[in-house]
Amino acid sequence: MVNKIFSNISSIHAFHSKFLLPELEKRMQEWETTPRIGDILQKLAPFLKMYGEYVKGFDNAMELVKNMTERIPQFKSVIEDIQKQEICGSLTLQHHMLEPVQRIPRYEMLLKDYLRKLPSDSPDWSDAKKSLEIISTAASHSNSAIRKMENLKKLLEIYEMLGEEEDIVNPSNELIKEGQILKLAARNTSAQERYLFLFNNMLLYCVPRFSLVGSKFTVRNRVGIDGMKIIETHNEEYPHTFQVSGKERTLELQASSEQDKEEWIKALQETIDAFHQRHETFRNAIAKDNDIHSEVSTAELGKRAPRWIRDNEVTMCMKCKESFNALTRRRHHCRACGHVVCWKCSDYKAQLEYDGGKWSKVCKDCYQIISGFTDSEEKKRKGILEIESAEVSGNSVVCSFLQYMEKSKPWQKAWCVIPKQDPLVLYMYGAPQDVRAQATIPLLGYIVDDMPRSADLPHSFKLTQSKSVHSFAADSEELKQKWLKIILLAVTGETPDGPNEHLASLDDHPEPKNKSEC
Repeated sequence: MVNKIFSNISSIHAFHSKFLLPELEKRMQEWETTPRIGDILQKLAPFLKMYGEYVKGFDNAMELVKNMTERIPQFKSVIEDIQKQEICGSLTLQHHMLEPVQRIPRYEMLLKDYLRKLPSDSPDWSDAKKSLEIISTAASHSNSAIRKMENLKKLLEIYEMLGEEEDIVNPSNELIKEGQILKLAARNTSAQERYLFLFNNMLLYCVPRFSLVGSKFTVRNRVGIDGMKIIETHNEEYPHTFQVSGKERTLELQASSEQDKEEWIKALQETIDAFHQRHETFRNAIAKDNDIHSEVSTAELGKRAPRWIRDNEVTMCMKCKESFNALTRRRHHCRACGHVVCWKCSDYKAQLEYDGGKWSKVCKDCYQIISGFTDSEEKKRKGILEIESAEVSGNSVVCSFLQYMEKSKPWQKAWCVIPKQDPLVLYMYGAPQDVRAQATIPLLGYIVDDMPRSADLPHSFKLTQSKSVHSFAADSEELKQKWLKIILLAVTGETPDGPNEHLASLDDHPEPKNKSEC
């Protein structure tokens, strides 16, 4: 973990302390006779490329520190103790980790300033100019990492403003514009105060929350940029209006002024154009591949080695079109067609003749062609965790949010489902629309203890079997009893008699008021 967090920082420190600093200190002592530094920097500047490795791993390192701080109390305690020391200057670990990323851009600025003040006929001019070219190349990578870091900080701020309910903290998400706006009601054109967050791939349409602490907004709609259109409208009673038409929803909005309206329209249109341009890259890569490498036909899949599409030729999965990023959606290659796909679209294996019948990772399309499976047969093949939440929730014996704790781990919120087609298994998801379960519990043989664990959790119950202990807590006694009624049947191997008996779903437990429709 230490190596993943700090990368090659020891090598960077050794280079400065043993080479660059001593050389510069020595030259300062000889400045009267040798007033130049360009020769030293030109000689040693290539070694600054070692910053590239640190910068390349910086995003992952920051994410690792964030996750470990949240999940491991001992790690958090150690970090906080170190940060209190005087030598840390009241700065966090993350601030110190950013220092090496900022170092190269600082060198670049200092050298540019040095060259501006250096006479053009100076003997140091040529060497200093060449040094600047080398350092500028390294600085571009660092500046990119700094921008990503600043963007990530902004995403975290917005995440907190939204009550930590929207999954937006992703390096591929970039905030374009935010601001207050009025929304015209569809029925009576009355104006309602709203707030917009425009990202490179979506528009969050939010309602202000009037609370002194905690979240400031509730997300009413998430409108994708894909398929979005912007229309300038004219309303005599309400000036400065325009329409955002998306696949998920159409909004008629009113800006505070004509300038504000033009700025929003420009930002939205530029975001849409950039989104389409990225998709064009994707389409061109496929077209190029089809033109040049069409010899790998459907009949030859698995029998002939494909040409792999290079990673830098695409920016998104060539199957589901989701954008790639370094953390959550990395690039994988289908061994049958050579396309670059994400982990979700490459979670299949097939025997490839060209590779001696070896089982290799392939995309879903190639898997179905090579194996002969249809979509319906593929659903049967899915692992137990791969069943989508929406798929089982819509046809369940019981489903709702429950608080969950395993052994002595912290309590966490989970979307729990017992599906009709599998009534002896409890599926746990992070959210109702997740495509993969986080865990499953085969209920047969478990012992049910319905005694509350504490006064803080009056509607809790516990499942135990050998060394396995699973604790749950419902929001109400009524919900707890509905769950117990189903579970007490399941642990003995019984299932509900009728198709509608014991049915409990979200309809029985409506979302909080802040989730209601407009």
